[in-house]
Amino acid sequence: MATHAATTTTARTGRGYMADQRFFTRYAIFLAAFILFGFIQFELRGFVDFRTVPAFLHLHGGLMVSWLGMFVLQSVLISRMQVQLHRTLGWVAMALAAAIVVVGSYTGIHAISLGIVPPFFTPAFFLSLNQIDIAAFALMVVLAVSYRRQVQWHRRLMIGTGFIIAEPALGRLLPMPLLGQTWGEMLALAVQLGFIAVIARHDRKQLGQVHPATLVVAAVLVGSHLLIEVASRLPVTAQLAASIAAG
Repeated sequence: MATHAATTTTARTGRGYMADQRFFTRYAIFLAAFILFGFIQFELRGFVDFRTVPAFLHLHGGLMVSWLGMFVLQSVLISRMQVQLHRTLGWVAMALAAAIVVVGSYTGIHAISLGIVPPFFTPAFFLSLNQIDIAAFALMVVLAVSYRRQVQWHRRLMIGTGFIIAEPALGRLLPMPLLGQTWGEMLALAVQLGFIAVIARHDRKQLGQVHPATLVVAAVLVGSHLLIEVASRLPVTAQLAASIAAG
């Protein structure tokens, strides 16, 4: 019995974490492509002209594209066993994440002051959405760095950052004007949980159970959406958003 269990475990883990690294690399590429597609199709459909948007939006977009590139590159490096370069670039990724948090927060606030909030969002909801999503992204990055020596935790938490930043892309792919802010956000959460379900299915196949990191990512996503709904309904949030809009 013990021998059979050990054989089963070995079959599942293969060559350690490298046994299923291809899955995580491919998933990172898929998420990056999905997010880029969400924004590109939005521009091609004529909803925004990137040539005329304010400079801070270009900076924000450039940082996010850089993160997606780093997101994929880091996974590819591990696939190629270039661990030392992966670790070195990890410090660059941390600096990039910090810049994303600062610029992303500024972008959301400045968009309200310029009156360029999507018409299906109230300023209070947009403020809550932007700031809480940025905080969730920062939390996921901090957790991933904290668990950088535990590969199974680290790579799932890093994939989680992709799930979080997929939300703006979903906002451009889903029929948000028809759904409204609450139902639109719930549908976005459902899609994000669908992304997580793919990881959970992989966990059960590879490890025999859902990895705790996968559950943490799901909890952060669900918690952030619930917090957005609650925060956006608070009078203090409406007052703050109105104050920002008034300049």
